[in-house]
Amino acid sequence: MPKRNDPKDDQPQLPLNSNADAGGVIPPAGPSDSAEATELVAAEPEAPKTNDHAPLAASYKSWFLEYASYVILDRAVPHIDDGLKPVQRRILHTFWEQDDGRFHKVANIVGACMRYHPHGDASIGAALVGMGQRGYLVEPQGNFGNLLTGDDAAAPRYIEARLTPFAREVLFNPKTTVWQSSYDGRAKEPVTLPAKFPIVLLDGAEGIAVGLSTKILPHNFNDICRCAINHLQGKRFKLVPDFPSGGIADFADYNDGERGAKVKIRAKMEARGKYQIAITELPYGTTTTSLIESILAANAKGKIKIKHVDDNTSESVEILVHLPQGAEADKLINQLYVFTDCQVSLSPAACVIDTIDGQDKPVFLGVSEILRRSVDKTVQLLKQELEIKLGELEQQWHWDSLERIFIEERIYRRIEQSKTWESVLAEIHEGLKPFVKKLRRAITDEDVTRLTEIRIKRISAYNRFKADEAIKAIEADIKQTKHDLAHLTEFAIKWFETLQEKYGKGRKRRTTYDEIEQISAAQVVVANQKLYVNREEGFVGLNWRQHEFITECTILDDVVCFMGDATCKVVKVADKVFVGKDIRHLHVIPKDGDDRFYTVVYQDKESGKAFAKRFQLGGTTREKVYNLAASEGSKLVFFDETKNKESMPAKIRVQLSGRCSARVKDFEFDLKELTIGSRGAKGVTVTQYPIKDVTRA
Repeated sequence: MPKRNDPKDDQPQLPLNSNADAGGVIPPAGPSDSAEATELVAAEPEAPKTNDHAPLAASYKSWFLEYASYVILDRAVPHIDDGLKPVQRRILHTFWEQDDGRFHKVANIVGACMRYHPHGDASIGAALVGMGQRGYLVEPQGNFGNLLTGDDAAAPRYIEARLTPFAREVLFNPKTTVWQSSYDGRAKEPVTLPAKFPIVLLDGAEGIAVGLSTKILPHNFNDICRCAINHLQGKRFKLVPDFPSGGIADFADYNDGERGAKVKIRAKMEARGKYQIAITELPYGTTTTSLIESILAANAKGKIKIKHVDDNTSESVEILVHLPQGAEADKLINQLYVFTDCQVSLSPAACVIDTIDGQDKPVFLGVSEILRRSVDKTVQLLKQELEIKLGELEQQWHWDSLERIFIEERIYRRIEQSKTWESVLAEIHEGLKPFVKKLRRAITDEDVTRLTEIRIKRISAYNRFKADEAIKAIEADIKQTKHDLAHLTEFAIKWFETLQEKYGKGRKRRTTYDEIEQISAAQVVVANQKLYVNREEGFVGLNWRQHEFITECTILDDVVCFMGDATCKVVKVADKVFVGKDIRHLHVIPKDGDDRFYTVVYQDKESGKAFAKRFQLGGTTREKVYNLAASEGSKLVFFDETKNKESMPAKIRVQLSGRCSARVKDFEFDLKELTIGSRGAKGVTVTQYPIKDVTRA
């Protein structure tokens, strides 16, 4: 196979804050030939001509494209061939180089890996610990942290690891590996490992690059094997994730893991007694620590009410939520799903690096397509291994057959009188001529040279029966290998079945899947908050005992406030919200909408007249100020609200200012003829004089 160029030879090395790999080296000083980055950003313009004032302008012209290409290809996104990011590939290659079956200090592996990955020991150590926690490729020993609780691993000098038998079987074969020079040219490293399993689907992957990100969810080992076999048999298959933390998932919108997909995951909970709830499985991406923090935060904000939380997690999850007296466990479970991390939503986007026309490029694929391509690649690797094995078997048969002829026919005696090397080779060639037809290929000088290296002790102890048995065994292997090559699909199916039998025991699905009904927060929230108002300073808020109590409410409620300047404003209930000074009236808007009837009289600033009108609030937007008067700066002189039409005021008593020129300064105004209009209506004229007071008649 052709040798690929090392991407580090042509790409810059800049720092990136990535999930699996973090670190930084010297910024680029030269242009990049990466075509991938040019697909993600606009084509760069022609480089400007350099001048004496900016001699380095051309060098910096393409720095962003180089940086984007480097991050995508060499840091954040796994390659489809082996499902690994560069740091993971280099760690596994380092393990394989030092593999002797025993555990190695993680610190030693990290140091050795820096020959291939020059981004600091922290990034290597973090990636190694992540693989050790999952346990498919790296077998950990010692404190590798805890995926369930979020506890960190011990220092690299205290923990050990080694390759798993599964990793040795499916990832490594020097004979089928394409090699490249390391970043400093002192060693050789794999371009990609010859992986015979879709590792990226098994472990999952997550990374953020420049202009794109990838999030591939983990899947069950046995599910992958079964789907691979179905693909080889030409059957349809469906692959859904399986999370190590368990949980209940809804894959209705999974859409094969492509962009735009959604997966809802819930913690598994059960009621233990009247006032206790146990959480036994976590949503993917959360830990017991983060989950408990979200529960306590929801309790502090009044979204739920609990007494306390106990974390008894060790090898399995057990979080006990204790309820106060009078609480109902079923209602609290729904509240936990709505207001805490007991239910999360994930957005997968399967992005991998693929080699297209000799260039590595990021592509977005579904998990089914990734599995198909990986399985097809496995079939080609198995074919390549069988062809290599067949060639080695035929070579061994040829050498064993030559050795048998050389010894049994005593051809070695022909060289006793030879005095030069050329004459030795000639005599052996001459002695083998009668037996050439029994061989499968021509005899070369290399074959003859190998015969001269046979020791006298081996010739004297030669056993014809054992030699015949060895040749028959080789012939049987050759026959079987040719059969496997002729029936490659059946061989690949058997290979996956054997792999599943060896490594699939005990790997049952941890995540159950079911349709998750959407729970409305308004349906489960409890009115356990007290709403107060500070009219002087213009604030409304929760649990201010020193101020005026209004009503009990929930943290999801909205409050409408009517102000003295004939405006109204809707705000969400919070600890403290400023709505404006001179608050005349406020109340909580019902969940099904405000159905109240309002009667107001305001003194218009622009015309000086007083107008009366009736309206309903209608649709509103939070934090937006709505003017109820004909002009800004008007004054609200009368306000009435009621839920019943019949209880609206029929008449009002109007007292005018004593300084006005009106003859009658105290009169009644009939409101029966007022129709219910919109809140923006001008209303009916009550008087053209300034009003001192308005009361209900």
